Amino acid sequence: MRVFINQLFDYNFYCNKKLIEACNALEIVPAKSVELFSHVLNAHHIWNARVMGKPPQYGVFEIHEVKAWGDIHYENQRASFEIVTNSDIEDFDKRIDYENSEGRLFTDTLKDILFHIVNHSTHHRGQISMDFRANGLEPIPLDYIYYKR
Repeated sequence: MRVFINQLFDYNFYCNKKLIEACNALEIVPAKSVELFSHVLNAHHIWNARVMGKPPQYGVFEIHEVKAWGDIHYENQRASFEIVTNSDIEDFDKRIDYENSEGRLFTDTLKDILFHIVNHSTHHRGQISMDFRANGLEPIPLDYIYYKR
């Protein structure tokens, strides 16, 4: 389980890094893409905080300047790596109690939360690709198979 989760987070890290590099090279990043990627970074941070039992530093829809994305992204990856590394194999089925952004209480397994972080990021990167096209920009190929090649 740990190896697979690490592979997913390596893929997520790679894709986010490529997107950050592409946006840093643009003169103007489309506003919707800034909103979406800021949300990706915030959500990843919030899920890490929930798992680690810490209060989050960012709001779900807080906007970050493109130049800040790299630092937030690296910290998110470091925290996720710490969570995965410090978990025993049995811990991936551990249930995590948390409160969502609306104050509702939920419980999910650690493995489901970790998968959600990566899946959620992939979903929004797809939306960013569509926003790039709508703004005359060529999207970055970020499919998993491109990463594995």
